[in-house]
Amino acid sequence: MNISQWIIFILIVQVIHFLGTWKLYVKAGRKAWEAAIPVYNAIVLMQIIRRPKWWVILLFIPIINLLMFPVIWVETIRSFGKNTLLDTWLVILTLGFYTYYVNYALDVKYIEDRSLHPTTGLGEWVSSIVFAIVAATFVHTYFIQPYVIPTSSLEKTLLVGDFLFVSKFHYGARTPMTTVAAPMVHDTLPLLGLKSYLNKPQLPYFRLPGFQNIKRNEIVVFSWPADTVRQFFVREKGVQKPIDKKSNYVKRCVGIPGDTLSVVDGYVHINGKKTVLPDRAKPMFYHVVTTKAPIDNAILNVLGRKNFTGYTVRIPLEILQKDKVTELMNKGANLDEIKRDSAYAYYAGSIGDKRVKDYLQAEDVRTMNLFNLTEEEAKKATKLSAIVSAKKFSYKKQSTKIFPQNANLAGTEDNFSPIYIPKANATISLNAKNLPLYKKIITEYEGNTLAQAGNQITINGKVTNKYTFKQDYYWMMGDNRHQSEDSRYWGFVPENHVVGKPVFIWMSIDGINDGFANWKPRWNRFFTTVGGSGEPVSYLKYFLLALVGYFVFDYFRKKKKKTS
Repeated sequence: MNISQWIIFILIVQVIHFLGTWKLYVKAGRKAWEAAIPVYNAIVLMQIIRRPKWWVILLFIPIINLLMFPVIWVETIRSFGKNTLLDTWLVILTLGFYTYYVNYALDVKYIEDRSLHPTTGLGEWVSSIVFAIVAATFVHTYFIQPYVIPTSSLEKTLLVGDFLFVSKFHYGARTPMTTVAAPMVHDTLPLLGLKSYLNKPQLPYFRLPGFQNIKRNEIVVFSWPADTVRQFFVREKGVQKPIDKKSNYVKRCVGIPGDTLSVVDGYVHINGKKTVLPDRAKPMFYHVVTTKAPIDNAILNVLGRKNFTGYTVRIPLEILQKDKVTELMNKGANLDEIKRDSAYAYYAGSIGDKRVKDYLQAEDVRTMNLFNLTEEEAKKATKLSAIVSAKKFSYKKQSTKIFPQNANLAGTEDNFSPIYIPKANATISLNAKNLPLYKKIITEYEGNTLAQAGNQITINGKVTNKYTFKQDYYWMMGDNRHQSEDSRYWGFVPENHVVGKPVFIWMSIDGINDGFANWKPRWNRFFTTVGGSGEPVSYLKYFLLALVGYFVFDYFRKKKKKTS
């Protein structure tokens, strides 16, 4: 919705409110016109229902207002004696329109001195729950959001099963764009598996002021730009989701607005220089580990079973020389040649389709294994007597699966040419060659029309050879270089997709995706910081000591109060 549409929508809401309450305003000793003035009518209503005026602010905070409206409806009819359970349900289920019946059909009287305290234990409990939800939703939406790491893309730094607190105020909280949504859940209702929001109406993007900008190599939570799935881990196609309801991803921001970024042999280079990661970052790469004998359990245990990604394969040279083999490999395999001898070529990577492997007559080489390791782990591996070498693997065969999925700009997971990361208000020259890099920005992220005829580029109906960006963009990558779906595949992350900054791991569970019976707490990761240098330090014991101290203090305080 644009600004004019929102103004019309707000005016309609005001008319509905006026028609449904003006007689009640009069019965409460106010003027009928006071029910018609936006904002002022809410302030007057707070006086009528004897609630604090600051509640008016809550009525204008997205998502929070969805929780407050039913509270206001109930409080309004109770101020005129309609306080039965049936009345409460009727006003909630009719979305407040029950007030029309009270306003026009009933001869109600205003109860000026009504008690604001629930008359039953159940009422007290419900009241407490409602305001606890309001407070929790406010904190969740604008300050701190809990988040759990679902994948291994930042492995070694953040582990699968780490429960994080994500700060939204560091970069400035993004106010909700989706106005009708269930509180404190993301895109799906728990247990029910249903969509938790309505696509419309939508608010324009707005971000509250933060106290820092995203720094290069910081870990960031953001809405996945390429999201077309209904919910995380459920693959579907063509699902259109609002920005703030796209699946949340967490990656390292390796490139900030204005940088020129390239990747060489798996290493990120910024403005031509190899970037230096924080000491807590431990990037992982595939390594071809050659052993003296076929791999066994002892080697798997030492190098890590979860790090084993498969055997390398050898393909007879005569097969490679046949027609269409390269084409077939491109379709069903992601392989790169390691070496060759007089009879075979040796490849590492992955074969997605067994039929490809059969066609290529590829055989596993059980003394050449692919492990996902840090470079430090690879160096340690070479000191083992059973291991001949552990060489870092790098994809070199170009593919159009790499952003921007264009044959003229093809790259690999580990090698691609310099790319400029757009900065707000920066202007670049556009041509037929670099247009694929910025096409999605121009059309999808910044809402322009785009047409191309040969070398001629038309934006919003005007022929042009340049473009000025409206917002900042970022380049996000996982530390687990060969097991991370990131900007190398779907490109830039717009500033309006940024969610927040992970600051704290409050719990960590190994085997989080393997069922409750297999959960194993990682106690050394409880209450550790995400940022900082050196090995993370757990503050769990200090938290427990503080908690025990509080309960002891509270016990003696209450005891002293009773005796006084």
